[in-house]
Amino acid sequence: MKERKTSIRIPNKIAADIGVRIVAGRLKPGTILDGEIEASGQRQVSRSAYREAILILTAKGLVHSRPKIGTRVTDLDQWHLLDPDVLAWMFAKQPQRELLVSLFELRKFVEPEAAALAAERRTLEQLNHMGGALETMAQETLHTERGRMADKAFHAALLSASANPFVMSLSGSVTAAVAWSTMFKERTQRLKRDPMPDHIKVYEAIAARNPGAARAAMLELIELALSDATQLRRSRGSSERRT
Repeated sequence: MKERKTSIRIPNKIAADIGVRIVAGRLKPGTILDGEIEASGQRQVSRSAYREAILILTAKGLVHSRPKIGTRVTDLDQWHLLDPDVLAWMFAKQPQRELLVSLFELRKFVEPEAAALAAERRTLEQLNHMGGALETMAQETLHTERGRMADKAFHAALLSASANPFVMSLSGSVTAAVAWSTMFKERTQRLKRDPMPDHIKVYEAIAARNPGAARAAMLELIELALSDATQLRRSRGSSERRT
């Protein structure tokens, strides 16, 4: 049983290492990766483990393998950017500014309208789930894993309250984006703005069944979060250039 866990873990670790370098822009589209024999030898892993890692990356659209050519990094428009693993790799290091901004643009397309729908359609149970998540966030803060999980739960409950199955199907991707951008801000420890008032405004508008106010409050929440993330990216980049 232990051997099986190890065989799964190693390919995932290899895929994550390569995936991080791709989404960070260190491996450019068109780059041909090392061959299976060479790459597995360099990493001191079996060829089957490396081959499985490439299959993981292929399934996420980051690479494409062709006989006699090799494994090539694909263009950005082929990446499965909403895959939770790809989002995790994006925020593992310094995210590319273009990807960061585009991710928040997606949130602006989805979450404000979802909040407006939630204000019209939410049930008392769904409202209570959002309220409970906010209570945990207030108690734990986003500096703790439990607080960040509560933040994720708040956004998931809001999307569910939209009662739109297509919006609800985006829940895993949107909440993963929320979680990883929060982790990025937490990791840098350079901004101390309290996000609770922004979340409370959204909750209160949904509780009051006010779609316009819910839409505006969610849009403001996302814009402030984007401002935090881009400021952190600039300050982190400046620090890295000085070292």
